[in-house]
Amino acid sequence: MKAWIWPSITKVVDALNRHLRRISIWAVYLIGALPAPILLYMGATGGLGFEPIKELEQELGLLALQFLILGLAITPARRYLGLNLIRFRRSIGLLSFFYVVVHLLTWLMLDIGDLGGIWAGIVKRPFITIGMLACVVMLPLALTSNNWSVRRLGPRWRSLHKAVYAIALLGGAHFILLAKGFQVEPLLYMALICGLLALRLPKRRQLSST
Repeated sequence: MKAWIWPSITKVVDALNRHLRRISIWAVYLIGALPAPILLYMGATGGLGFEPIKELEQELGLLALQFLILGLAITPARRYLGLNLIRFRRSIGLLSFFYVVVHLLTWLMLDIGDLGGIWAGIVKRPFITIGMLACVVMLPLALTSNNWSVRRLGPRWRSLHKAVYAIALLGGAHFILLAKGFQVEPLLYMALICGLLALRLPKRRQLSST
């Protein structure tokens, strides 16, 4: 059975890779950023329910986490499936940062609105503390996501961008702590993050032993 199924899967993956090479990076940015203005419009016109600001915050934060997870999935997808999305990794990472920033600005400007409340939230609420820490760690990665930084930093660039693993775990923890009571969805997101990180371990150990 495997003898005829695997070649068929390989053909499908090869066809997908050919089509993916034709997609413009700018198209990824435009399509990836499109949910933000749609959500803002829905929030302004009553399309997000009785608490539009809270709903807007949650949807933007969820998009940030989803793009972060998608970025983590790129290397395992190439390693185990042969699906090559490497050329989109930078744009996906920057889209994740974009949604983190919009999520943060929504909380700062529309939800809290005063500096005292912002500081109190960071200090007293662990999910906000963890979320802010993830933002701080993510900032240098976003600022160095360009060819000039890659050339300037050399090998240090790759080491710096390994911080995305910690950012993903912080994002998952932020989602879990944000949820009220026991909810399955945040746990599934954290399980997915841990699973994608675990897929990197065998290859790393193999390389370190050679």
